[in-house]
Amino acid sequence: MQWKPKRLSQLSLHNQMVDWMTSLIQQGEWTIGMKLPPQRKLAEMLEVNRSTIIQVIDELKAEGLLETKIGGGTFVANNSWNVLLNKSQPNWQKHIQSSIHKPNYHTIQLINEYEQDESMIRLGTGELSPDLLPTTLLEESLQSMTLNARDIGYSEPKGSKRLRIALSKYLGKQGIQASPESILIVSGALQALQLISVGLLEQQSIIFQEHPSYLNSVHPFQSAGMQMVSVQRNERLEETLKSLKGKRQSLFYTVPTLHNPTGRIMSVKERHRLLDICSELQIPIIEDNVYEELLFENPVPALKSFDRSGQVLYLGSVSKTLSPGLRIGWVVAPEPVINRLADIKMQTDYGSSAFSQEIVAHWLETGIYDQHVVQLRQQLQQRSAFIEGILEKEFKGVATWEKPKGGFYIWLRFNEPIVNKAWFLKLLKQKVLINPGYIYDSNDMHHIRFSYAYASLAELQEGLAILLSSIKNIELN
Repeated sequence: MQWKPKRLSQLSLHNQMVDWMTSLIQQGEWTIGMKLPPQRKLAEMLEVNRSTIIQVIDELKAEGLLETKIGGGTFVANNSWNVLLNKSQPNWQKHIQSSIHKPNYHTIQLINEYEQDESMIRLGTGELSPDLLPTTLLEESLQSMTLNARDIGYSEPKGSKRLRIALSKYLGKQGIQASPESILIVSGALQALQLISVGLLEQQSIIFQEHPSYLNSVHPFQSAGMQMVSVQRNERLEETLKSLKGKRQSLFYTVPTLHNPTGRIMSVKERHRLLDICSELQIPIIEDNVYEELLFENPVPALKSFDRSGQVLYLGSVSKTLSPGLRIGWVVAPEPVINRLADIKMQTDYGSSAFSQEIVAHWLETGIYDQHVVQLRQQLQQRSAFIEGILEKEFKGVATWEKPKGGFYIWLRFNEPIVNKAWFLKLLKQKVLINPGYIYDSNDMHHIRFSYAYASLAELQEGLAILLSSIKNIELN
């Protein structure tokens, strides 16, 4: 044996010998099952203390490269090649498990996966049916639009100036005063939440939310180290917020118009009360208003329209009205906040799609958007009436619900606590995909978020029939 550890090396004798023995196994010089010389003999050959040899062998045994047989000596382990192979590759599972961003619930991962299966009847999907998307109008508008080189390059940090001017005028009609400089274009409202979570809050901040909440089905704040706290908007709301907030930073997230998932609408009086309470406690409000334009009856003023002190961060989007694929939303907030979020967005994706921004600006400027939304509301109302007819006829004995006032959803409550993972999977096998209540509130075994916006009328009817049959089978068992 020619090799000996170097006394003057920066590496310790121990580490040199571990590396040397590992390389001999890796190169095949020490084959699987080969017996090593006795510890005393190795110590003499390498001119080191026997205690050092013992430590080296113990480490390689712990790593699975060597094994000791009682009374027989030390051998190269049978699985040493697998161990070395694993050591030569990154431990991606460890990286994944220790990463910052929280994984989705398994049920939501399955929903995201099976929504791509065209054979599924999608009864919970939060997007418009392909039949409701204005494909023809979009094609026509693309033909009538003119673009120059600057239009299809990177936009300003806050987004297309043209689009922000158009949005400023559009929001002004709704009583929301927002200059183009106080508007940030984002890639959908969810990105706005992600930007807010990393740009405006410290870790362990509290995010108050109504119960149940869409935020429980996504993790923009949880993954940034925030604490989610569900509250009821009752007479004790101010006391509750004050006691839970303490001295920590906090925000109040709300969907006051066509709440997701319940479809509730906050009255004007309730909006004023929430704004007053949060102003008194210095709790900023995130108003997620992506469904407001889909109200079947007269709109309710946005919380932002009552805001005179920059208390409300307002979120809007065309994902629920025009096309989710355009990935265009916006944030309205005080300029310092917008500047901060714009800086983070530029670090993240260097701006939303220039083509999409031009399309949305064109639709707002020409009035095509307003005309489309009027027609879309009518189509959604017809769909909701169709579903209500089926529910009234078939489901009165097993479930309750409120008449939808707009948007996509009916918050369907079953009389018995049947909405669990097993039922979700059973329906999945029958090609029916639901959004169970427990993804919005982990303790909710009664509700599903039923969407009448995506599946065809025939699919909706078939899906409800499968639901009813499944419920009856549960009752019989």
